[in-house]
Amino acid sequence: MTVFFVGAGPGDPELLTLKAARIIAACPVCLYAGSLVPAEVVAGAPDGARVLDTAPMTLDETHAEIVAAHGRGEDVARVHSGDPSLYGAIAEQIRRLKADCIPYEIVPGVPAWAAAAAALGQELTIPEVAQSVVLTRMAMKSTAMPPGETLEAFGRTGATLAIHLGIRALREIERTLAPLYGADCPVAVVYRASWPDQQIIRGTLSDIHAKVRAAKITRTALVLVGPALGDRAAFPDSALYDGARPHVLRPRARE
Repeated sequence: MTVFFVGAGPGDPELLTLKAARIIAACPVCLYAGSLVPAEVVAGAPDGARVLDTAPMTLDETHAEIVAAHGRGEDVARVHSGDPSLYGAIAEQIRRLKADCIPYEIVPGVPAWAAAAAALGQELTIPEVAQSVVLTRMAMKSTAMPPGETLEAFGRTGATLAIHLGIRALREIERTLAPLYGADCPVAVVYRASWPDQQIIRGTLSDIHAKVRAAKITRTALVLVGPALGDRAAFPDSALYDGARPHVLRPRARE
């Protein structure tokens, strides 16, 4: 048997990959994070499948389900939100699988930051404005951040920041980033990207806290910060399609 760590995407069932849907439809056991993965995503599990919401379960309990399935020779779809490689809490699960010699495979999914960018209708990397995206999170009640991975350190780069678990730390985000980006730096908060109740709140570092508080959003939102989020008319075209700049697929410059 194999344990498949399946990236369910940000929420919209139509953003589930073909491979992910095929695996869910074939596995007799489906363990999904119900707090972030809608039931529609696992509705394609086969008739009679053991489908469990792992939100109220512990790591020991979910691993016990996997060990039991291994004993029966049944494949397991371990369904996580977004892409499993980012804050998927799969590292500790994989450690246990390796200790018990249980094979596994990772199936990537659409990450929340990509769905948020799509919802905003814009690119996160604008020529000569921002060419990097930093994926990070606030510590809050989660495990501590490594010493060198501070919001201030990332802010010094001037990159577009995609901040997870930051919706309740907007004051701290403002205090840390305003001296680096400016108080008028654009901020976008995307609540439940791609879900039917998705909300988008735009503002600046100086006013986003008040706007989010008025909207009563307290969880399940991604905070995006950076000058690339602004409504910019003045920036150069990318060199990618510049006819005056030949490259390997377009070897001759065009007048």
